[in-house]
Amino acid sequence: MKITGQQSDDAILRELGSRLAAARLSRNQTQAALADEAGVSKRTVERLESGEVAARLSGFVRVCRALGIADRLDALVAAPAVSPVELLKLTSQRRQRASRPRTRARSPKHRWTWGGES
Repeated sequence: MKITGQQSDDAILRELGSRLAAARLSRNQTQAALADEAGVSKRTVERLESGEVAARLSGFVRVCRALGIADRLDALVAAPAVSPVELLKLTSQRRQRASRPRTRARSPKHRWTWGGES
């Protein structure tokens, strides 16, 4: 089933849980073995797979990492896009070329004065 915004929270959690269970079963792994590998309790894996609300997000991430699917979480919440104006500001601040080393200004041999003053 595809996850959509029209589904209830419980339906989305159940779908995510069933997908986690399917990923675990495709690795032919028990809940206890996955829990041990992820560093969480077996009950946490059970809660995640059943879609219970009591599971913590950190447990979800650990289980995803143990299943080898943590890199897919990037698609879950996309990084905010940079606006064209912000992109232009960031680009203008980046250095474009190298410059010569600065040297101390030498004192002039002749002092400049106004008009005919000495």
